[in-house]
Amino acid sequence: MAKERIVVKIGSSSLTNEQGEIDHKKLEDHVHAIAALRENNHEVVLVSSGAVAAGFKRLGYSSRPVTIKGKQAAAAVGQSLLIQTYLDKFHEYDVTAALILLTRSDFSNRERYRNAFATLSELLDRGILPIINENDTVSIDELTFGDNDMLSALVSGFVHADRLIILTDINGIYDGNPRTNPDAKKFDYLDTVDDEMFHAVDSNGSKVGTGGMKSKLLAARTALSLGVPVFIGQGEGKNKLLNVLSGKGNGTYISNKKLTWVNTNKQWIGLHSESSGKVYVDQGAEEAILYHGSSLLSPGVFKVQGLFEEGDVVEVLSKNGLLGKGQVKCSSSELNKSIELRREEGATRIPAIEVIHRDQWVVVKKIGEVIE
Repeated sequence: MAKERIVVKIGSSSLTNEQGEIDHKKLEDHVHAIAALRENNHEVVLVSSGAVAAGFKRLGYSSRPVTIKGKQAAAAVGQSLLIQTYLDKFHEYDVTAALILLTRSDFSNRERYRNAFATLSELLDRGILPIINENDTVSIDELTFGDNDMLSALVSGFVHADRLIILTDINGIYDGNPRTNPDAKKFDYLDTVDDEMFHAVDSNGSKVGTGGMKSKLLAARTALSLGVPVFIGQGEGKNKLLNVLSGKGNGTYISNKKLTWVNTNKQWIGLHSESSGKVYVDQGAEEAILYHGSSLLSPGVFKVQGLFEEGDVVEVLSKNGLLGKGQVKCSSSELNKSIELRREEGATRIPAIEVIHRDQWVVVKKIGEVIE
């Protein structure tokens, strides 16, 4: 079996008991399976939920808190409990683990994005197991990933993983809710995640988690757009993750032959950067950048909205709506001046300037999905 770089996401429901506390038997089972992957020479990044679920009982809550301060306090208590348990269990397999807490701003800020990538790369190069969670202690709704399903998808693209494995308490994707519909049909293999699937599945999470199957489908769609195949399902025992790699996993495989990795800079532009303005293009420019791999030049731009400088990211729109995002090579004032001169003196007398180079351009298809 060829060496793979694998991101494994474990949800709260797969880590805790009915009382919302860490279930040591479940956790040991996951640790055992991850250790087996590493014994087979695979690189592993673990994205683990469970901090809030592990901590709220210690605060005296009878169930998962719903207030921000309650969630953050529970995370503050639970994160240390969770990581210490992981460290102790992985130590039994001579595996050194490292905790990385991320917020959405760590991805949207380009310098912090690069630093996070450098840190993860160094850990993997040195044989360390990164354990990643959202920093729930300080995160607020506007700065969150939504849930760790999406975080795992973004991380899988970030590290150019060969596979994303999302472990949950349901053995795959169905065309309905198998808990309430006995006739729901399971999908063993999918080559895409279409909009119809979102209408068929349950969006509710468990008592101790935040994500339902809809969040897992959105995560799968995002990972696929970044070139990473996905498995969603469950399993038990040391070989459960190895079984996923060999095609014998208890769940749903989502992949197709057209998957290609998106480079890290384009991921940042398409999924994480904040837009400083908008650029409106004509039909000729739309066809050039969408279908011919061309850079965006000033003659194709007829309107600019917002203020931006060289190096900023802008949205590119046409009469058909949003086309994508790109990092500009000129300021909004330079581009507006070029547009005005072309209108006053004629197109043939004003030299074209490069607005967005093709290497700094990303097509945005849907929310959480990009293509080059």
